Amino acid sequence: MEQALPRFIHFGREVCNDLDQAERREWWLTNGLGGYAAGTLAGTLTRRYHGLLVAPLSAPLGRRLVFAKADATLVLGDRGIPLHTNRWAGGAIEPRGHMQLESFHLDGRLPVWRYAVGDARLEARIWLEAGANTTYLAWRLLSAPGHHEQPRLKVRLLVNHRDHHGKTHAGDFAPRIEQSDHALEVGFDDGASLRFRSRCGRFTGEKTWIEGFHLSEETRRGLPDTDDNIWVGTVDLPLYPGEWVGFVASTETSCSPYLGEALRERRHQDASLLRLAKARNACLSSAPAWIDQLVLAACDFLVELPRTEGGRRGAVIAGYPWFGEWGRDTFIALPGLTLPVHRHEEARRIIEDWASYLDDGHLPNRFPEGGEAPEYNSADAALWYLEAWRAYVDASRDHVCLKRHWPGLTGIVDAFRRGTRHGIELDPADGLLRAGGGDTQLTWMDARVDGRPVTPRGGKPVEINALWYNALLSLADFARLLDKDPEPYTGLAEKARAGFGRFVRLDGLGLFDVLDTPEGDDARIRPNQVLAVSLHHSPLDSADQARVVAVTGGRLLTSCGLRTLDPADPVYRPRYEGDVPSRDAAYHQGPAWAWLLPHYALAMHKVTGDATAAQALLEPLADQLLDAGLGTLSELFDPEPPHSPRGAPAQAWSVACVLQAWCVLEQATRERNSHA
Repeated sequence: MEQALPRFIHFGREVCNDLDQAERREWWLTNGLGGYAAGTLAGTLTRRYHGLLVAPLSAPLGRRLVFAKADATLVLGDRGIPLHTNRWAGGAIEPRGHMQLESFHLDGRLPVWRYAVGDARLEARIWLEAGANTTYLAWRLLSAPGHHEQPRLKVRLLVNHRDHHGKTHAGDFAPRIEQSDHALEVGFDDGASLRFRSRCGRFTGEKTWIEGFHLSEETRRGLPDTDDNIWVGTVDLPLYPGEWVGFVASTETSCSPYLGEALRERRHQDASLLRLAKARNACLSSAPAWIDQLVLAACDFLVELPRTEGGRRGAVIAGYPWFGEWGRDTFIALPGLTLPVHRHEEARRIIEDWASYLDDGHLPNRFPEGGEAPEYNSADAALWYLEAWRAYVDASRDHVCLKRHWPGLTGIVDAFRRGTRHGIELDPADGLLRAGGGDTQLTWMDARVDGRPVTPRGGKPVEINALWYNALLSLADFARLLDKDPEPYTGLAEKARAGFGRFVRLDGLGLFDVLDTPEGDDARIRPNQVLAVSLHHSPLDSADQARVVAVTGGRLLTSCGLRTLDPADPVYRPRYEGDVPSRDAAYHQGPAWAWLLPHYALAMHKVTGDATAAQALLEPLADQLLDAGLGTLSELFDPEPPHSPRGAPAQAWSVACVLQAWCVLEQATRERNSHA
């Protein structure tokens, strides 16, 4: 019996046959190793990152596009009807196979296309095998056409072998192609191979470059916008009513060509995950379909990466397609990715694995994909790490693990107290943390143009000090759990709380964004102040918390996130678009970030006590699962209507923070109702 999976995402012909709408919507699949597959609903390539297999072929996360496209043509007698669509550099759209689409939906996380050609109905599916660099493509005939010749599919296989950030010119590589009736192997000069297998299909080899695919999304991003792929062969597939036919493509030495079995296993994994989440967390037991979809989306960011010394470690991918492993993003996202669904073991593995990277109170801000040395250039990664520990210990009651890592956790505070790299130090005069200068970017607002920070925040940033206060009281709580003296941390926290009063603006407009910058105190209205309310331990009294919620709600709140700057500010940017310098200049000067909306909702609940109203703030995000990255949440949005999704189409902290806040607020609502 097949497992039930959410079908929250569904589109008919009005979207499928409209190329603009069909290209705007993208499906994303992941394999738990950092690899992925992605494309548009229409089947066109619009990003350099689109392809049917992007695999991490070099440790730890050297991702390469190896399988670019599978162009299918339905053969009915002497007619060939393309089911694929291509954009070409000259402006042509040819063929237009999306016009044969009757519908598209996600079956859990898996994309499903249904085509109607006369009286023939055909379904197509793509999925990745969990824990392997393996892609499956399958079709089945839903209704047989009314003529006597057997319908067939001819599928042209296009491959590549480039870094997923790059582009290919025809002739960049010369693959070795070996074929048999039911298999085809493509070998590359570096020793990597891509293997195709099919039980019923017959392969014929080819070696022809197909030039000039136009990547329209890269045009909009001001980046090189054409790519070439090589046609390595065609597979001929007979179609039988109700039976799956297709093939598997893999860089692994062995892969199963049994499509039905592989599909059942993949769907079973998703259904089991969702069923366990609902069984373990009562808040999810009757959650709306869009929350079920987020539960599945959260899994996309939890991966296994190779250790330097061998074996694998747990990690978080910050976002797809272009982000890798980032410290700040990992620990903002980790609680929401794991704890609402009771994946405590994965949370523990990740926070324990990261402990080995602690260095003078710092954690890496970023691990380069090619295995270069990690970059230690943030003031907040270690503070978010401490908050992730607090959330983990609260959820798991794992005091044994806490005791084992106590020296490392206290070492963060010790290093910040005495002063550490990048000018991060404790000011004894007010108990607040100072970080960086005019030429450094140590906070999450880290965009640079021409080597200079767009939003220099050297001094005492408000969220860094909110995190500092939260960390100190969390360590005091940990000390009590371990029968240790909490006073060193409560004493520092009390001084920080008193000093935090300096952030409070006398005009009632919330908090200063940064104190003691080279130009004085920064009074720009930004969303960072909301963390001083939403974090577990707040340094503000109830009146000041209410003022923060009022000013951020009045000036920065949108239906999909908090704006990063007050629209009244002269440098406010109403749209996030253009080339790289233009987008970087706008990154934190207006765009609304989804991860901040749940923090605002939690802050509102803390101030008003109305969990239902706070939870309702998250509901418009359900619509965003139907746009851009389907079934997931984008990185950011234009700050002005219609709030177009921008940035990475699938972002870890967007998904995680929404899921976590929804569960917290649902639990608060249930507790209130039980006492009513």
